[in-house]
Amino acid sequence: MKRSTSHRALLYGRSAALGCVVLLLLVAGALSSWSSAQHIVLAKGREHGTMAVTGCGADVCTGPFAPAEHATARSRVTIERSVAVKKGDRFPVVVKPGTDEVVRTGMPGFLHSWVPLGGALLLAALIIGGGLRLTRTAWGIGIAGAVLLVATFIAL
Repeated sequence: MKRSTSHRALLYGRSAALGCVVLLLLVAGALSSWSSAQHIVLAKGREHGTMAVTGCGADVCTGPFAPAEHATARSRVTIERSVAVKKGDRFPVVVKPGTDEVVRTGMPGFLHSWVPLGGALLLAALIIGGGLRLTRTAWGIGIAGAVLLVATFIAL
C-alpha cells in the first residue's frame, strides 16, 4: 500500500517536532548542569577550601570557609541545599567568583552538578523511544542518564 504525500509530510513533521523537543531537553539539561559544573571543571585560579556546615534553611546551607591556599577565609558562605548536605558536615568546595556561594568539589560534587543532565537524558529517552520509535538509541540514552543518577546517589 502506497502512502500519500500528505501522510509522509505528517510523519516527517512529527519526527522533526519530537526531535526539537529532545534537543531542547538535552540543551536545557546541559546548560542547567554547566551553571554549577563550570566552577568544578574550570577550577584553576579559583578559591579552594573546606566548608563546615553550621546551619541549613529551606534553600541553602551556611557555614564558615577555611581556605586551602591563596584564598581568603570567610566567616559565612552558602551552598545550595541538597539531601547530601547536613549540619556538621565538612567537605571541599570552590568559591564562585564574586560571591559568597560555594560549590562542592571532588567526584561527588562533579557528579552532583550533572544531575540535571541525567534527568534530561531520562526524559529524552522516553520521547526517543516512544515518539520517534528509536528503541536502541532510547535505551542507550536512558541507561546513560540512569547511570549518572545512580553514580551521584552512591557518591554522595
